[in-house]
Amino acid sequence: MENHTRRIGTVSRGVRCPIIRQGDDLAFIVADSVLKAAEEEGFSLRDRDVISITESVVARSQGNYATVDNIATDVRNKLGGGTVGVIFPILSRNRFAICLRGIAKGCKKVVLMLSYPSDEVGNQLVSLDLIDEKGVNPYSDVLTLEKYRELFGYIKHEFTGIDYIDYYANLIKDCGAEVEIVFANQAKAILDYTKKVINCDIHTRARTKRILKAAGAEIVCGLDEIMNAPVDGSGFNEKYGLLGSNKATEETVKLFPQNCQPLVEDIQKRILDATGKHVEVMVYGDGAFKDPQGKIWELADPVVSPAFTDGLIGVPNELKLKYLADNDFASLKGEALRDAISASIKAKDANLKGTMATEGTTPRQLTDLIGSLCDLTSGSGDKGTPIVLVQGYFDNYTNE
Repeated sequence: MENHTRRIGTVSRGVRCPIIRQGDDLAFIVADSVLKAAEEEGFSLRDRDVISITESVVARSQGNYATVDNIATDVRNKLGGGTVGVIFPILSRNRFAICLRGIAKGCKKVVLMLSYPSDEVGNQLVSLDLIDEKGVNPYSDVLTLEKYRELFGYIKHEFTGIDYIDYYANLIKDCGAEVEIVFANQAKAILDYTKKVINCDIHTRARTKRILKAAGAEIVCGLDEIMNAPVDGSGFNEKYGLLGSNKATEETVKLFPQNCQPLVEDIQKRILDATGKHVEVMVYGDGAFKDPQGKIWELADPVVSPAFTDGLIGVPNELKLKYLADNDFASLKGEALRDAISASIKAKDANLKGTMATEGTTPRQLTDLIGSLCDLTSGSGDKGTPIVLVQGYFDNYTNE
């Protein structure tokens, strides 16, 4: 008799829920929305299903917001209110413009140092081909605004149509601060202009701080150290400060959510109580993937997932079926091949790291992989599915 196996593997479903407002009971809303979706669509929850919630609705339910004036107060208190170097920001109206307004309001003068030819997440100011054509060495050359314009002119961003150099300069001036713009990729170049620095890079921030302090900076403050405590009753993020924030209005930013661990564990317990199934739960922001056309690396948040249940710790431990089929079992086919591969999977070691049969598998954190899947599923626009249910992610070829 033929052995009937399940035909469907991993499934990712966007789940709609009500618009979340500050103070809403998010754990109840998420669990209730997933349970109702399962009932309406005719599927059942299983052990090790993953329920993911986008960070934006978590922060909104927490009311984790800060104003431009809150940011200005924090910057003034921490950097003294004079001339401040602001280095390595990303080019983004959503991610950085409101933060920059607050910084500018808290300073007399901003020396804005932009990396080139692109920012940290791949937004291009100028192409590498043009850099080569003009004989510029981005690793060592420091360019004034005048020199930059002489070499490269006025280039608008491919996707947004914005000249971010003018956009940021005008924004700073509109906030009442003087502005000077330079272009460099060596952090210590800013110290020729000022010894007080806010470094705005995300994933390289610890190294940048170390380099600046070793080179004689008086004050070095990362974006993660601005709004890391309440200012006049504002929201805050103790671990990440302004990193991971998004524009909410022209005067406010929504900060990365604070202390989400109780939320994911509460949702996990609610599903267990309702269904008897042990699901995993995570909060996710940006996925971690790169666009081959625009060269933009998606991850502008400090991490993909700020909170997740214990079952999502670690990396996949998978065998490469193609490798087994083409090498170990090249002489087999049909049912014999299926049985041999199934036996290999069932007998695999708990840690396959370094073995040839794993080559080509994806050695990344589970939360980064699943968070990327969820980010692509929920999108960044009007899909209205801030909850994503992923089923079958931990299945393999042997699961019936």
